[in-house]
Amino acid sequence: MRIKSTDERTRLWENLCEATGESARSKALDRAARYYLRMCGGVAAYGRGDIQTLLDEAEAQGSLTAPEIAAILDERELPVTYETTSSVGPE
Repeated sequence: MRIKSTDERTRLWENLCEATGESARSKALDRAARYYLRMCGGVAAYGRGDIQTLLDEAEAQGSLTAPEIAAILDERELPVTYETTSSVGPE
């Protein structure tokens, strides 16, 4: 299968390679497709999807903390973590 390479697609693929840390377009596209399917769900191999899980949890609990959201959205294709620091006074 060949996909016609337009200027817009070339820029998109370059940005995707940079964002995913992949040097090959095919690997970057694979990673992005897997992440999309994990987020969206709706197909047998990926179940309900992380976005629906996030919405369900927010509805059930009324609100979610940043660490809870990060835990739901964390995937191997795009790791999501949450860290917080606090301090008082001059550093």
